[in-house]
Amino acid sequence: MKKITIKDIATEAQVSISTVSFVINDKGEKMGISPAVIKKVQEVADKLNYRPSMIATSLRTGKTRSIGLIVEDISNQFFADLARVIEDEAKSIDYRVFYCSTGGDDERSEELIHSLLQANVDGFIITPTEKLEKSIDLLLKLQKPVVLIDRYFPGQKVSHVVMDNYEGSHSATKFLLEKGRKNIAVVNTNSGMIQMRLREDGYRDALKEEGIYDDSLVLHMDYKSSEESKIAAILDFMKKNPKIDAVLFLANYMGLAGLQAFRGMKFRIPEDISIISFDDHDSFRLHTPTISVIAQPIKGIAENAIKLLMDQMTGIKPFVIEGIRKKGDLIIRESV
Repeated sequence: MKKITIKDIATEAQVSISTVSFVINDKGEKMGISPAVIKKVQEVADKLNYRPSMIATSLRTGKTRSIGLIVEDISNQFFADLARVIEDEAKSIDYRVFYCSTGGDDERSEELIHSLLQANVDGFIITPTEKLEKSIDLLLKLQKPVVLIDRYFPGQKVSHVVMDNYEGSHSATKFLLEKGRKNIAVVNTNSGMIQMRLREDGYRDALKEEGIYDDSLVLHMDYKSSEESKIAAILDFMKKNPKIDAVLFLANYMGLAGLQAFRGMKFRIPEDISIISFDDHDSFRLHTPTISVIAQPIKGIAENAIKLLMDQMTGIKPFVIEGIRKKGDLIIRESV
């Protein structure tokens, strides 16, 4: 199929190429072109399905109408769902999204940021890896619009939209206590990222308020270990602590590893053990029994991230650093 050019539009509309160029670049009125001619050119452009070259538009305006979205793992349902909602939000304001997945690798994250800078994206939405602070500092220095989601670096002046992680785990732990569970374990990684620390703090404080916190019921797993290693670590931990009657998993991939470990131990859920996991997952809804979760407010996070980014990209509002916390949803199913 032949690509339609402004010359084709000029021929069809019986006007000069420069007239078409002014009209499609929104300069018709400024250049004194009559409303009737502007309307005619726009109608012909629509009829011929004219699509302006993105490269040409970018060279002219310095804008590519694109957003770089860097998430940790696009195969993880939480990030996949988040990416889909961000793409829908971006599409509604006529922006395209370039997805990248870091796999939790700091070097890869840095490379992706530099690649997207070269692609001249207009703004960045990032779930940062552990050591990405310097690269984000670079974006801020270059005055690139950037919003962090899911996690942030305390002390770094950058807009971010996150779930209220402390409140989520505090209320989930309180709920387990109300249901008569006394020996509640928590499974976390050793990554030390802010969102994981806040989740563990919420759990710890809820138990300390009851005077029953026991640090031997805290398992820190290697974030980068394989699923098999995570299952083995949970099995070993449970065997050493037979009194555990409930477990709070601080991310869905840990919850999925836990379910496999419990199946191997022939645990009955919720009779022998109650379970709540952060981040909903199809497997949790399909599991028998269904698994209770603290679900991230994905739509709220995505909408707020795009809004903060647009405020920065358009400069309509004075630029302010905003930290938005969205409350998670404690969804009670059959596992408690």
